[in-house]
Amino acid sequence: MPVVMEVELNHIKNLQFDANSISNLGYKILLDTSKNVGGDDEGVKPTELLLMSFAGCSAMDIISILKKKKQDIRSFNVKVRGERADSHPRVFTKIGIIYSFKGSDINENAVKRAIELAKDTYCSVWAMLKKACDIEWSYTIENL
Repeated sequence: MPVVMEVELNHIKNLQFDANSISNLGYKILLDTSKNVGGDDEGVKPTELLLMSFAGCSAMDIISILKKKKQDIRSFNVKVRGERADSHPRVFTKIGIIYSFKGSDINENAVKRAIELAKDTYCSVWAMLKKACDIEWSYTIENL
């Protein structure tokens, strides 16, 4: 049986929308765009939200796997950079994602394997995006 998710957008003004998660307790995100294209610069652009979703999905998988491997992760950061086409529909042509770990005695092989499992098996956002554009990934580890 498929998992069903549901969201709803409500128009606020100009190109600003209130995005609501109906299937998950009604959490909200304000969507907007740049003033030069009719927005108010007061919210997240939909394309930025896609990059945030990618970072969040893969990060949740990676941290979950590393907890099971009993890795002492004290700080974790993810940065994503997307390059878009010059002409419309201005899709992402390349995405780079960098995972930064800080902790005690972090095993590099465990980190690499966790990222590969997120990439190849668990992260649904990664699975969709890799069909549309090139994705490069890297990581840094700082053992404290």
